[in-house]
Parts: sequence; C-alpha cells; structure tokens
Amino acid sequence: MAEVQTTSLSGELTQRFVEFVMMHAQNAALFLGQIPNPQTGQGEVNLELAKMFIDQLAMIQEKTRGNLTNEETTVLRNALSNLQMAFVEVSQAQKGGGPAQTERKPESAQSPTDAAAGEEPTISDRSIGSDETESKKKFTKSYGA
Repeated sequence: MAEVQTTSLSGELTQRFVEFVMMHAQNAALFLGQIPNPQTGQGEVNLELAKMFIDQLAMIQEKTRGNLTNEETTVLRNALSNLQMAFVEVSQAQKGGGPAQTERKPESAQSPTDAAAGEEPTISDRSIGSDETESKKKFTKSYGA
C-alpha cells in the first residue's frame, strides 16, 4: 500500500514540476514574441524579461542536477535549449535592425518536449568551494545580446 502512495505522489510531483517548467518556458516565449500577447493579439519582444525567465530555468537546472527523473531532466533541458536558441535569434534580428520578429512562427514554437535532446548546456566552469564573488557570477549568462 505504501508503494502505491509513493508512486502516485512521485508521479504527481513530476507532473507539477513539468507544468512549472512549461509555465516558465511559456512566459519566456511570450517575451520573445513567439506567443501573441493575449490583450493585443500581437507578438511583443522584451529581451530583458525573456532573459530573466531563461536564467531562472538555468538556475533550476543547476540546483536540481542529479535530483530529477529522466522525464523531468529531458523537459527542462529541451525547454532551456530551445529558449536559448530563440533568444539568440531574436536578439540578433533586433541588433541587425531587422523586424522584431513578432509575427514569425519559428520551429521552436513546438513544445520543448518535442525537440530532440541535444547536449546539456552548462552555466559555467567553476570549482567547488569558490569564493563569494564566483558564486555571484554563477548564473550570469549572455545569449549573444
């Protein structure tokens, strides 16, 4: 009886974690202009907010490393890599003076779980037991902006 309760609780927690990741990914996609704003119906780009959500997912990936199921790890890794690639594309388009790409439907508009699993991106190379300055730099990341 205890095994059934543990298994159902574990499945429920996995589902909640996946929903949490997808909610953050959806918010990042909204600010990358991939999802139209519900109020205006137009895609809007806000790279600063998109970067915040992407960085939060990267932090979650780092802090939960080794503690996730295979499904959770795959969902998080795919969502993060898709968003990072989309961020680079959008920021380069804006930097190049091109359109803000608010109307395009990129290949990354598919669910992050549908994308092929690639190499897991790393936040940075750092040694364990580094000083406080290093730990503050730990989650600072640039996606080409």
